[in-house]
Amino acid sequence: MFHFFRQPQMPTAREALPGRPQAMAVTNRHFVTGQPLLPPFPAGLELALFGLGCFWGAERRFWQQAGVWTTAVGYAAGFTPNPTYEEVCTGMTGHNEVVRVVFDPKTVSYQQLLKLFWESHDPTQGMRQGNDVGTQYRSGIYWHDEAQRRLAEASRERFAVALTAAGRGAITTEILPAPDFYYAEDYHQQYLAKNPHGYCGLGGCGVAYPD
Repeated sequence: MFHFFRQPQMPTAREALPGRPQAMAVTNRHFVTGQPLLPPFPAGLELALFGLGCFWGAERRFWQQAGVWTTAVGYAAGFTPNPTYEEVCTGMTGHNEVVRVVFDPKTVSYQQLLKLFWESHDPTQGMRQGNDVGTQYRSGIYWHDEAQRRLAEASRERFAVALTAAGRGAITTEILPAPDFYYAEDYHQQYLAKNPHGYCGLGGCGVAYPD
């Protein structure tokens, strides 16, 4: 028999789960860096927000980058306020698994973070990353200002050329204004540092971002 993969579908706002007004309680200390997870952050630091598959492995890619002050995982770009992980996994919140990156632009540029983003996953797969299938695994860049928007869109065009040259498909990454960020449960924060042998399905597509 032939089996055809069907892409998961985003719910509408009316279909989405109702959520709750209470924010998720998290320990305000990064397990690796010791820095706070919650704002306010020191002056001069900037925010970036990315979705690139399972947030366990995605977060590790960014906290290992020099110039990144702290990271946190959460849910964004959907409809349900303050969702739980179980709710997100139903596909009925519309949220993506995302990584909030707090970085020092004097040490690492947003452009360098974009390079890390593109090379750390396959941005051509739609609502999935490898064996991880669902709306929460889609590729996304969520910009905080016009400078980030311009850099994100230019980087997508640049990487698309490299992917085409390598015989890969079209980019499915969404580029949107940064939405509300909802912290994920405490056990998800820096998961792969707390569980060194834990699952990480994140993998690049073997194409380098052009320097």
